[in-house]
Amino acid sequence: MPGAPMRSVDVVALGGGHGLAASLQALRRVTPHLTAVVGVSDDGGSSGRLREEFGIVPPGDLRMALAALCGDDTWGSTWARVLQHRFSSKGDLDGHSLGNLLITALWEETDNLVEGLDWVARLLDAKGKVLPLCIEPLEIYADVLTAAGQTDQVRGQVQVATTPHAIQTIGLEPKNPQVCEQAVAAVRNADFVVLGPGSWYTSVLTHFQVPQMAQALHETTAARVLVINLRPQSGETEGYSAASYLEVLAKSYPDFKVDVVLADVNHVGQDSPKNAESLQELAIDSGARLVLAPLAKVNGPSDQHDPTLLASAFSSIFTHGRISPWQ
Repeated sequence: MPGAPMRSVDVVALGGGHGLAASLQALRRVTPHLTAVVGVSDDGGSSGRLREEFGIVPPGDLRMALAALCGDDTWGSTWARVLQHRFSSKGDLDGHSLGNLLITALWEETDNLVEGLDWVARLLDAKGKVLPLCIEPLEIYADVLTAAGQTDQVRGQVQVATTPHAIQTIGLEPKNPQVCEQAVAAVRNADFVVLGPGSWYTSVLTHFQVPQMAQALHETTAARVLVINLRPQSGETEGYSAASYLEVLAKSYPDFKVDVVLADVNHVGQDSPKNAESLQELAIDSGARLVLAPLAKVNGPSDQHDPTLLASAFSSIFTHGRISPWQ
């Protein structure tokens, strides 16, 4: 007789922006038990304007996560487009996203960030839950090393993301913010925690700067999956190889252990042999298995993950459960 079907795994994906959206578009194809934990330090564009005007956490990355969780049917695809719709005018609405305004309105109606997001998710029939990292807006800053060898500090997500200087360390203010308790609980109770892809310093590593979330990430019994970016980002990760992301993570948070490192086989192949070997060695040193698979879109921008290919890689990883180190 065939064995019992495998239980659907509980997965938490952390990050923000387009990188997290790529993970969510793939993960919703793999498990119905999916939670997105989204950073709240954005200070640009429509999100930055609403943050400043209403004193709220920036809604933009939360909106993108919700849109990514919409189904592929007519209802889901239509609402995903509507949520992402951006106004273009000569008035105050210019540049604002409809989804940002909808989320802001529901926060005012419910006076509760999580409840407001849940209402949006119900409207969209989203295939998962979206939570903010914190329930108050955060400001990110980075200590950088200039080309002249001098240290400097840049503040704000837009400035950190676009800095031409080498980032040394990052921090958040306030230093001990009001974390979203549901997000911490989700990480602690997950079967798998997915970090990346995404803006490395401004979307991924910010989660480690919130004390309660950092503790949960270190103490969770979940298997930790790190997804390497397809290409370096102009600004904060200019010139990074595939190995650089894992190197920064290991240097910044040496006690954090990774179980699986997932990278695009073609991206790693385009690196020099030395960098490819470095990625393998770093994965082994962290006790992780290195998984190489085709992940990039074939017909489209080469720096974007293909949801179907990424879903296939996630499915294989989840099926194998606890994974032995790369051989």
